[in-house]
Amino acid sequence: MDDGKPTGPKAKWWSRPTAGPAAADGPPEPAPAESAVPAEAPLPAEPPATPGAPDAHGSAVTPGAHDAHGAAVTPGADASAATPDAPAPHGAPEAPAVLDAAPDAPQPLHEPDPYGTPPYGGPGPWAPAPPVQRPTPAHGTPVPPPYAGTDGAGMSVPPDHAPQAFPPPAAPQPQPQDAHPPSPQWQSYDPWGAPRQPLVTQPGPPLPDGRRGKRRGTMLIGALLLALVAGGIGGGIGAYIERNGGLTSIELPQDERDGGGRAPDSVAGIAASALPSVVTLHVSGDTESGTGTGFVLDDRGHILTNNHVVAPAGSSGDITVTFSGGETATAEVVGKDSGYDLAVVKVSGVSGLKPLPLGNSDNVRVGDPVVAIGAPFDLSNTVTSGIISAKDRPITAGGEKGDGSDVSYVNALQTDAPINPGNSGGPLVDTDAHVIGINSAIRAADSGAAGEGGQAGSIGLGFAIPINQGKLVAEELINTGKATHPVIGVTLDMKYNGDGAKVGGSTGDSSPVTAGGPADKAGIEADDVITEVDGKRVHSGEELIVKIRSHRPGDDLKLTVTRGGKDLSITLTLGSATGT
Repeated sequence: MDDGKPTGPKAKWWSRPTAGPAAADGPPEPAPAESAVPAEAPLPAEPPATPGAPDAHGSAVTPGAHDAHGAAVTPGADASAATPDAPAPHGAPEAPAVLDAAPDAPQPLHEPDPYGTPPYGGPGPWAPAPPVQRPTPAHGTPVPPPYAGTDGAGMSVPPDHAPQAFPPPAAPQPQPQDAHPPSPQWQSYDPWGAPRQPLVTQPGPPLPDGRRGKRRGTMLIGALLLALVAGGIGGGIGAYIERNGGLTSIELPQDERDGGGRAPDSVAGIAASALPSVVTLHVSGDTESGTGTGFVLDDRGHILTNNHVVAPAGSSGDITVTFSGGETATAEVVGKDSGYDLAVVKVSGVSGLKPLPLGNSDNVRVGDPVVAIGAPFDLSNTVTSGIISAKDRPITAGGEKGDGSDVSYVNALQTDAPINPGNSGGPLVDTDAHVIGINSAIRAADSGAAGEGGQAGSIGLGFAIPINQGKLVAEELINTGKATHPVIGVTLDMKYNGDGAKVGGSTGDSSPVTAGGPADKAGIEADDVITEVDGKRVHSGEELIVKIRSHRPGDDLKLTVTRGGKDLSITLTLGSATGT
């Protein structure tokens, strides 16, 4: 668009208008800049630009800045003087290349551009590429106040001598042509760099008379003393905590309920009811001693136990009874029987005895729960529990004397309640805390046999004398001091290996059948084999004795006898013999 603009020819961007006579027929053609001004023509002096001062167009001249063509602008030189044809001598200020136009010369379309900036397009092909420049604040931009820091060489500068980053704009002052170039500090100053503060520590003046050294020594000694005291206190506190488990006592939560009572038929209920009636016996004699268990039969002080428990005392030994509460008393033997392995002792001067009720062993069934109480290995008031494993187990015990006088024959109750040495003579009770048996024997493992010098432990095979038999024997011992045994009046062949109990054979004038005895009256002969008693099978001579001992003298027995290959049924009445 040409509205409001002159229509004359446009000046080329590399030309400068020059003064000359005007042509009569129109404006003259502007001459090129290199022909307009001779190199040796004297030029009027122009004051050099002051660093940081604005130029004629109001732009600040910054040291190290470049013109529009990329050429460095030297302070005090006009940027328009940097032309390819008129290089300035190195280090010398340049003279302005443009003369004031004559008054009658045609005026250019634009104001003279001292920096040679083209109005359009980029620099010419001969101009160097502009280097990377740091931006400079525009005219009128506020700058931070002076500060005390370091100059470009790293030296401290007082506040009043600190370099001004951007001095306020001022009117250019005329300076002589030979003015000195600006200070080098402006050459290296970076207005966009971070302020640098000197990292200088100023030590204080030394204290007179060496007091600083004394103060340091005193502080060091105080610190050491404080460390020692703190260490001692900490060690004492740590030792106290380790010994006492903390600075405060610790109370763990616990169930505060009393637990209530126990059912009478539970093990705890049975034990609570039976223990006051159970005692521990310590027996000592001339050659041996032992420990066993017993239980109270009545309030007169009679106590039932095993014969082998009191046997070590002999006729002059001592027997001491210890009750469950810890009271002790001396006891004496009332009566004993080795065939039944039972004995009764009595304590005197003891009150508050609690007899243990007796049950009925004939009513016991296999699988019934039972509780055994005793003093295994002298551990008084030991309670174990189990069941009835079997009934009518024919067992024999004793036989240490060799003549058979100490052998006992028991038609026993078998239980798996643990029984150990020291349990002998103790009660085996049912869920009503009634006695149904007297613990008397165990089946020991072969490695723990007494004959090998050791004591056997329980392997779950315990045996008890049925209380029905024990009651009859105890009554006889209390009343007469002796017990009677039922007999049939025959001698048995204990070496017979066949099934059944064989009556011995005749040898000369002697007969295995006692003349006038129960067997002789019933018609039993030598070499007969008894195979059944009251309809129950008999497999050996020991088993026949056990079956007979489970009865009382005067009872009638139905026997099955095999003679010459034929079975005979015979009934006989048991006789009586005094035991030992």
